[in-house]
Amino acid sequence: MKKVAIIGAGISGLFFASLLRQSSNYETTIYEKNNSINLEEGYGIQLSVNSIKLLNKIGFQNLNSAHQFNPKKIDFYSLLKKNKICDLDISKFNTEEAKYTTLQRSILVKFLKEKLPSNLMQYNKIVSKINSTTENINLTFEDKSSARCDYLVISDGIFSSTKSLILNRDIKPKYFNAIAIRGTINKEDIKNSIDSSNISLFLGSNFHSVIYPVNKGNTLNFIGILRKNLSEDQLEGYSLFDDKNFLSSIISNLSNQIDQNILDNLKNIRCFPIFISQKIFTPKQKNIFLIGDAFFTFLPTFAQGASQSIEAAFELYESFKNGIDEFTNQRIKRIKMINRRSKFNYFTFHLSNPFMTFFRDLIIKQLVKNKKFIDNYLGKIYKN
Repeated sequence: MKKVAIIGAGISGLFFASLLRQSSNYETTIYEKNNSINLEEGYGIQLSVNSIKLLNKIGFQNLNSAHQFNPKKIDFYSLLKKNKICDLDISKFNTEEAKYTTLQRSILVKFLKEKLPSNLMQYNKIVSKINSTTENINLTFEDKSSARCDYLVISDGIFSSTKSLILNRDIKPKYFNAIAIRGTINKEDIKNSIDSSNISLFLGSNFHSVIYPVNKGNTLNFIGILRKNLSEDQLEGYSLFDDKNFLSSIISNLSNQIDQNILDNLKNIRCFPIFISQKIFTPKQKNIFLIGDAFFTFLPTFAQGASQSIEAAFELYESFKNGIDEFTNQRIKRIKMINRRSKFNYFTFHLSNPFMTFFRDLIIKQLVKNKKFIDNYLGKIYKN
């Protein structure tokens, strides 16, 4: 029996562990740096069909339907003109078994956690040293404990310290000169200004926001992405993002774009800097793998972060199961395609020149009706 060590109990690590438990060939342990898995309600995520059909392999279709939602369209709005541009039918990619799904991130993490026995998890574990050979890997943790494994799977997020250890260099993500504003809002507080059963995408000047339902109840998720230059000193320690004055200034800056009714009724508002991966790094060792945000972190403008974490975990599992060493090459191709689309969306969503936004809106109206374009731009991702 081969021993597999998974570093990080995020979406990709938990899902990969669940997949490995379907085989008797592997003994799996997850090492998590925190003292527990955070299951606070938190904010929403979007899961496209490509990831739902993979989650269904471990029983996601049995999740309480009240805890999730299946939006059928994306409604595009202009924040400058205060009007609806058009809508895009995303339900065309749905199947009877797998539909585009929105839900709270904590619901998905709880589902994945409950698929695993508690003794598979070890908390308060931070890797301090890795010695690897072609045969096995020895891990040393900061608490002086150690472990041996045949395979090491690193899924400890964008700030992965374990990735830096195996690559023998300090790998840091790049601040993208943008911040995310997250919050929630109740359906009755939007006063029918949008269709709360769809995903609402608002395009502004150096800013865009998205509102969507996360369950069949009353809660809508809000996320806004604002271009914002910050110095290294401002980013240090994240203390700026806990400053109420900083958050108030951001909200005030957005008051000329976001509907005041929405701003007034946002709850649980938090601000976060947006970091992305600068390049793709791959381990030289054949028995060490990266998945999820540790492998590559995208801009959130294609809503594929969680879906790609799930995809990567499944691709690695298939590679383990079939003995085919194609995981890294296939994943890199996929990453590059989605990264290009994410950056293009960011550019398109944030146009500020009135002349350019006029033609952008005209083009979007045509493209959402163009089956060939939609099948290529979205279908190649959603259909996997």
